[in-house]
Amino acid sequence: MAKPHSRSWVWNFDSPPALIWPLLADTARFNEAADLPNHEIEERPRPDGSVQYLARTRKGPFQLEWEERPVNWVANQWFEHCRDFRQGPLLTLCARFRIEPEGEGSRAVYSLEASARGLLGEIMLRTAFFKSAAETFGRLAATANDCAAGRRETAFDYAPPAASPQAQARLEAAVAAIEDSGHGHGLAGRLAAWLMQAQEVDLTQIRPLRLARHWRVPARQAIELCLEATRRGLLVLRWDLLCPRCRIAKEVVPSLDRLPTGAHCSTCNIDYVRDFSRNVELSFSPAPGIRPLNQGEYCLFGPMSTPHIHVHLTLPPGGARAESVALEPGRYRLRTLEPGPELEIDWEGGGFPEVIAGDEGLRAGSPAPAGGLRLRNDSARTLTLIVEECAWVRDALTADRVGCLQAFRDLFSDQVLRPGDEVEVRRIALLFSDLAGSTALYDRIGDAPAYHLVRDHFAFLGRLVREHDGAVVKTIGDAVMAAFHQPTDALSAALAIQAKVAEFNESHQATPIVIKLGLHEGPCIAVTLNDRLDYFGSTVNLAARLQGESWGGDIVLSEAMAEDGSVAPLLADFAQAPGQVREQVREQARLKGFDEPVAFRRLAPARARGL
Repeated sequence: MAKPHSRSWVWNFDSPPALIWPLLADTARFNEAADLPNHEIEERPRPDGSVQYLARTRKGPFQLEWEERPVNWVANQWFEHCRDFRQGPLLTLCARFRIEPEGEGSRAVYSLEASARGLLGEIMLRTAFFKSAAETFGRLAATANDCAAGRRETAFDYAPPAASPQAQARLEAAVAAIEDSGHGHGLAGRLAAWLMQAQEVDLTQIRPLRLARHWRVPARQAIELCLEATRRGLLVLRWDLLCPRCRIAKEVVPSLDRLPTGAHCSTCNIDYVRDFSRNVELSFSPAPGIRPLNQGEYCLFGPMSTPHIHVHLTLPPGGARAESVALEPGRYRLRTLEPGPELEIDWEGGGFPEVIAGDEGLRAGSPAPAGGLRLRNDSARTLTLIVEECAWVRDALTADRVGCLQAFRDLFSDQVLRPGDEVEVRRIALLFSDLAGSTALYDRIGDAPAYHLVRDHFAFLGRLVREHDGAVVKTIGDAVMAAFHQPTDALSAALAIQAKVAEFNESHQATPIVIKLGLHEGPCIAVTLNDRLDYFGSTVNLAARLQGESWGGDIVLSEAMAEDGSVAPLLADFAQAPGQVREQVREQARLKGFDEPVAFRRLAPARARGL
C-alpha cells in the first residue's frame, strides 16, 4: 500500500466549542459549501446484520467509488471521517477535526491523511491537493467563526442557481397570494428568498418548527406559512416515516392515505412500525418548478446529521476506549450501529456507566470518573458503540400535532387515512361545546334566525380555537368538537371562549347565548369518517359526557386533565384572577358508558348555576 501523506492546520476561533462545533461538524452542509459533489449511496446488508455503505460520484474527470466507514465522534470535541476508495486516484482519505477551549474562544486542529492509488494520485497529493484543501477549509472556518460570533447570519457562503424568469414570476405571485390568505404572517417574502438562497441540505426536508425556531416566530405561524405555500405552489408536502434509531425518513409519501403501517431501515437494518405521535412527520421541500434539487447525499454520516447522538465510536473485537464527555443528566440509550439489543438508562450525573458490548448484547458497567466515559467491545466482531439522548427529533412536526391545526384541516381536507385504516394517537386534548337552551332558542326566534346565530357562534368558536393552536374537527347540531395537541391550549381556548362570550353577545343582544364546555385528554384512535380525519375512543366519549355536565358559562374538565403538570399553572391563574369571584370545585358523577363515577372539576364564576 502506498505511503500516506498528511497535513494538519490550526485555527483559532472567537467563540467556545459549543458554538463552533454545530457549524463545522455539520459535514453535509460543509461539503456542499466546499463544492464537493453529492453522491449516490448503496446500502448492502451483510450476513451478520451490519450494513456496507458504497458511494459513487464524479468529480471533474474522475469517476469515484468508495466505501464509507462509520464516522467516529464525541460531540463538541472531535470527529474522524474516513473513506476507502475502489475507483479514482486515491486509495484512502481521512479527515479529522478536534476542537478545545482556549480562553474565551477555542482552538481547532484539522488534519487530512490520504494515500494514492497510482502515479496520478501521487502527483495530486504532492502538488495541489493539500493546498486546495487548506484554502477551502480556511475560508469556511473563517465564515463559521463570524457566524458563531454573530457577525453574519449564515455559516458558509453559497452561490445558489439563478431563478428562471418563470420561477421568479411564480414566486412573486405566490408571495402576494400567501399574504392575502391570512396565513402568511408577513413571512412569505422571507420564505421565498430563503428557498432561492439556501443550501440544498436545508431544503431537502424543510421542517416548519425549525424555521420557527431560527426565525424566532410562533410555531403556528411557520406551519401555516408552509401549508399555504404548498397550496400556492411554492412547496410540496410529504409524510416521512422516521426510523426510531437513526431518525431518518425511510418511507416518504405525498398523502396520508398512502402511509404504510411500517417500514424497513436499510441503514440500521431493522423493521419498525409507524407511530402518529412520534415518527410520522409532515415536512416540505421546494416545488421542482421553483427550486429543483439534485439527488444524492453530501454526507451520509456526520455528527450534526444525528445531533441526538453524543458518542459514536467504532471498536475492534476486544477493543476499549476512554473519552472525556460533557453529558447532562437525563435518559440515554446505549446501542450499536449494527442491529442488536438496546439499553436505556436514567443517568442522574456523576460517573457515566461503562458501555460494554458483548456477543449477547449490551450492558452498563461500573461508573467512570466524573466527566469520563469508558467503552468496551467484548464481542467477536467490530462494533460501533453509540450513546444517544432518548429525546425525539426536536423539530419534528408529528402527524398528531398537524391534525390538531385548523389551517391543515382547512387547506388539506383531502389528507385523510385510507378507508378502514386506524392509527393510535398517544395523547390528544378534546373540547366539546354546546349551546345551553338551544331547543327553546329555536322555538323562540324561529329556525332561520337561530340557524344564522348558530353559524355566527361557530365562527366565534372557530376563531378562538385556531388562535390557541387547535382545530374544529366537526360540528354536531349546535355542538363543536375541537382537538388540541397540548392540554394547555385546550384549556386556554376554553377560558378565552367563556371570557369573550360577552363580546359576542354585544353584537347579538336580542339573542344572547350561553356556552357549555367539557374537556378531557388522553389516547384515542384516528380514523377517516365522512371524508375527514376524526377521532374515536373513550377519551372522545368522556370529553363529550363532561360537556353534558356543564351548566353553561362554566368549564368542566376531567380530573386527569386537571392533574396534568402543564395545566396546573393555568388553574392557579384562574383561581387568582384579580377583581373576579371564581370557583374551582371538585365533583364526580356517573356518566353514561362508564362503569365507575368520573371525577372532574368545574371552573366557573361564582353562582354560575344561575346563568
